[in-house]
Amino acid sequence: MTDSTIPIAETDVARPRRLPRRLPTEEDMAAHRPVQVVWELTLACNLRCVHCGSRAGRKRDGELSTEECLDVVRQLAELGTRQITLIGGEAYLRKDWLIIAKAITDAGIHCGIQSGARALTEERIRAAVAAGIGTLGVSIDGPRDIHDRQRGVKGSFDHALRALRFANAAGIKPGVNTQINALSKPHLREIFDTIVEHGARFWQTQITVAMGNAVDNDAMLLQPHEIPETLDLLADLFERGRRIGFRLIPGNNIGYYGPHEYMWRTITSEPEHWAGCTAGENSLGLEADGKIKSCPSLPADPYGGGNARSVSIRDAMVALVPTTTRLDRTPAGGFCGSCYYWNVCRGGCTWVTHGLSGKRGDNPFCYYRARELAKKGLRERIVKVAEAPGEPFDFGRFDIVVEDANGRRVPGELARDDKKRPRGRKLELCTGCREFIFASERICPHCGAAHRPERKSVRASSEPAVQSLVDEIDAHARRIHELVYGPALPAGARAAQSR
Repeated sequence: MTDSTIPIAETDVARPRRLPRRLPTEEDMAAHRPVQVVWELTLACNLRCVHCGSRAGRKRDGELSTEECLDVVRQLAELGTRQITLIGGEAYLRKDWLIIAKAITDAGIHCGIQSGARALTEERIRAAVAAGIGTLGVSIDGPRDIHDRQRGVKGSFDHALRALRFANAAGIKPGVNTQINALSKPHLREIFDTIVEHGARFWQTQITVAMGNAVDNDAMLLQPHEIPETLDLLADLFERGRRIGFRLIPGNNIGYYGPHEYMWRTITSEPEHWAGCTAGENSLGLEADGKIKSCPSLPADPYGGGNARSVSIRDAMVALVPTTTRLDRTPAGGFCGSCYYWNVCRGGCTWVTHGLSGKRGDNPFCYYRARELAKKGLRERIVKVAEAPGEPFDFGRFDIVVEDANGRRVPGELARDDKKRPRGRKLELCTGCREFIFASERICPHCGAAHRPERKSVRASSEPAVQSLVDEIDAHARRIHELVYGPALPAGARAAQSR
């Protein structure tokens, strides 16, 4: 399935006209406002996950006191934070977690919690609702045997499913988070069916990153050339979910571009796409001992802005500005150095790229990149060359190897994008293939179709039914054109055909 097979009228159904509270506006971006904050309340954990990046288990030395946590809440409210997600370890293992949660909601900030749910009892969930927690994300990484193997504790799968049922009964919106790796990938359809059956409302997926325990267990990591197949499957599940009102949400390290980008990145009625890592710009991570960092998944060094015990969060945000992807001037490497989308994408998720090389700028876990290399008969593979030192949020080192279809290593210089990179950052949808192209393009570099700007969606003041009807007519027109003249071919293919 590709995005071009889904009429706009279908993909826009039930999309809100305004950005959800968690998403930054242009004003937020200009002000470097920490709209979304992920807060590790404690590193204590009752699971032993084989992929855990923070190597959670015991609580940190010197974790913030209740009073210090309440001051953090006050500062975030003053800065305009709109969503805080509590994590661990396991956040509920901290005795004052409900006091902190209530302070967050009393400040007018949406509070959610992410959990492995091993001891997330019905009583705890009802107490969370009473404290104002509005969303619960439960980790489920496969059928029972696969999940329990990854979480390191027998019975954790059954606990997770029970938590979904308890949450629904208590009136909280339950969702599921899934690590996609070599263990879980063959079971994605089964996971989908199971979590829908047990009342999950949304499903966030992310690729297991080479960090912490996952470096020690690197055989479980996906290989870059598996990304297109994996995302094609997720796109099919996205469409299945859309039909029943269930939302699949690709995490920040799932992507990028290609035929599914518009379909699942778009939140409102306006076409949206990956626009670069916002770590330290509109998202923020807090560690249990007070460290303030640009992303909850990255180490505080070199992505830290200080400690809440010694600096204000406002000053920490200022200190983080030079580390953001828009301002750190990291040069691109590998395929990213030649990529058509570099001006906008900037190498995708910093968490992924830092995990491989210790810096940004070269991300092989990319749909567009893997697809373009496959057209040349090439693929990429990551190979561990250095172990992680065994500390929370630590990384090893991986080489990115370029191979031909038979697995023979070839020079890395062959892994380049042949498409010319235009200037600017503004992208529009190609009306032929439904992939994003730069607004300055006259001919789509993906399908060779003449580009006309995508018609803007009808605003909220207009009748949604009118927009739906016009979009449906457009979809039928494209289908008729394909039946008469055949599907659009890439420019290179048409040239070859004419010869």
